[in-house]
Amino acid sequence: MFTAENWPIGANMLSFGNTTPDGTPTLEASSSVWASQLRQVKALGVDQIDPTDAWLPLAKLSDERVEEFRSVLDGEGMMLSSISMTRNSVVDVKNGEQNVADALRFIELAPSFGVQVVNTGFMQATTEAQNKAIWFWLADGHVDDPALRDLAIERIRTLGDAARDQGIEVSLEMYEDTYVGTADEAVSFVKDVGHESVGLNPDIGNLVRLHREVEPWEDMFEKVLPHSNFWHIKNYTRDFDPATGAYSSAPMPLKYGYINYRKVILRALELGYSGPFCCEHYGSDSLGVIAENVQYIRQVLASALA
Repeated sequence: MFTAENWPIGANMLSFGNTTPDGTPTLEASSSVWASQLRQVKALGVDQIDPTDAWLPLAKLSDERVEEFRSVLDGEGMMLSSISMTRNSVVDVKNGEQNVADALRFIELAPSFGVQVVNTGFMQATTEAQNKAIWFWLADGHVDDPALRDLAIERIRTLGDAARDQGIEVSLEMYEDTYVGTADEAVSFVKDVGHESVGLNPDIGNLVRLHREVEPWEDMFEKVLPHSNFWHIKNYTRDFDPATGAYSSAPMPLKYGYINYRKVILRALELGYSGPFCCEHYGSDSLGVIAENVQYIRQVLASALA
């Protein structure tokens, strides 16, 4: 069992994007660029990261560059808390097979970095309308095809087998309009996968930000936490005006948003949750907010575990 001090809690590196200021893909950037960005995280008191493939897709690095990244990580005194795939669904019609191969590569690499969970999901690339919106979740995006659900189950089982062989786990990120888009759908899907190395990522922040009716957050967490093994954690304001039918939402630090994360984390621990956390935030000084969120989670854990 982890302590509050050593629980794996990482910063999602999505804050830096997938290109350098001069437009060079982070994948092709020099190791000095990686080091500079890691140093910014470390300066905020955070020494663990999730190198999401939306920042640096480790699965697409050569073996030599993987070792270069490992050297940079060690040199900056940083560790990986988890590895996440973003918008690379294993049933993407065009790229699904390649995404499976990348996921298997992440699973192969994870143990050498001390990572116990690889996260994936079924969300796909944002649409033009989403890219133009102030917040991308205000426009409609990809909707999973029910006809591909059986294939999705089959491919997630394949990842589960590979993870079991490596002694790690796979987590499925909850996201609207996908096979794990509601609490009930997520529980149903993971039960249909039926694999001891596959669990859920209860990223309910993805849902409470939507400008549509959603199930109360307490009810959603109660359903999915018993199946959860990893956690993308973020918070939002949420408001609804019944007079006009208007919704509003905006990103907020964990401590101040709509979801009471002190209550939720305590409940998760009661249910046996022992997975990593990955802190995310959109807008404003996202990295600064993430650093505050890391410390907030450690304080909540310290209180709960005392």
